[in-house]
Amino acid sequence: MGKENEMKGKRGSVIVAMLGLSLLISFSAPDEAKAQYWGKQSVEGPRFKVDPFWPKPLPNRWVFGELGAVCTDKQDHVFVMSRGNLWPKEAESVGFIANPAPAVVEFDADGNVVNSWGQREMLPNQLHGCFIDSQGNFWTAGYKDGIIQEYTHDGSKMLLQIGTKGKFDSADGTDSTLPGGSAAMNSSRESFNSPTGIAVDSTNGDVYVSDGYGNRRIAVFDRSGHFLRQWGRQGTLADENAGAGGVFLKIVHCVLIGNDGFVYVCDRNGDRIEVFDKMGDYKRSIASVSSWGTPRYTGPGGTCDLAFSPDATQKYLYISDCTNDEVHIVDRVTGATLSSFGRAGQAAGDISSPHNLATDSKGNIYVAGSLNDRRVQKFVLVK
Repeated sequence: MGKENEMKGKRGSVIVAMLGLSLLISFSAPDEAKAQYWGKQSVEGPRFKVDPFWPKPLPNRWVFGELGAVCTDKQDHVFVMSRGNLWPKEAESVGFIANPAPAVVEFDADGNVVNSWGQREMLPNQLHGCFIDSQGNFWTAGYKDGIIQEYTHDGSKMLLQIGTKGKFDSADGTDSTLPGGSAAMNSSRESFNSPTGIAVDSTNGDVYVSDGYGNRRIAVFDRSGHFLRQWGRQGTLADENAGAGGVFLKIVHCVLIGNDGFVYVCDRNGDRIEVFDKMGDYKRSIASVSSWGTPRYTGPGGTCDLAFSPDATQKYLYISDCTNDEVHIVDRVTGATLSSFGRAGQAAGDISSPHNLATDSKGNIYVAGSLNDRRVQKFVLVK
């Protein structure tokens, strides 16, 4: 009798365990779309954790406005561009509890401020994007302006300006992005229409400009600022669904040149990276896939910026998704999304509005927030 009860008890335990397992499976099994996503998440790739103590507290009661850019140099110094537009309470207390940070703030690898500069009346309006070339010179563009500029590394001297400040590549020379603005021409050899980023070819000094909000093109200039060529036009959703290259759904938001010699361009509203050769011949696209498991968004577009891992083969591509508040880790060759990190919020590691990002020589990622975040954070490579 005792053995019989013992056997019944064991059978009961097995049944309960099996029932529990069944419930676990039924409640946790993802649908097909989620299963596809979580399958991608299982692929091995680099992992990151936030450094909550980077950067060090800003001096002089400085407060960042929207951050228009972040970029790094060969010494792993980090450059952050602040637009200076403070929150209302901060603006009311300027000189007492808050002061707008300078336009350009340079940090060393430990997060200490080592330099700051920038005359806002001279810099492009609405700072957008920065790049440090192989000579150590600093480049930036201006959303809501028609220019790009090159400065010495320390910002003490402007070396080159392409375009005339306040003059746009539009039918009447005004900002076509404004309500009722004139038509963007997408054709000027001397000016831009709200450019967003710059990449300088280390092999010959050619300057590639993503142009941008009003225009829909990549414009290329030589080292002296003379126009060479361009490509791109306004596309449609049908173009994108058909896999058309060289068309941009709305905003051309970034440009970067890889070690493979190809030009990588953010088609922000198309939620993809388009890849071209240096002559503008389209090669392929890489979809920006969020942790919701789909490359399609209902917002203003997620593919805001990109950076390469620092290894010679640039195995990984990092994409800042400024709609879903994430950073995606992508295999550059296959285009597969391996994993993502980040979420909306204000705690350490939250990355609301991740507008731009950059990597250093150790593989760490720096993320600059714009509308809702207004800070730069360091994510340390741990694997």
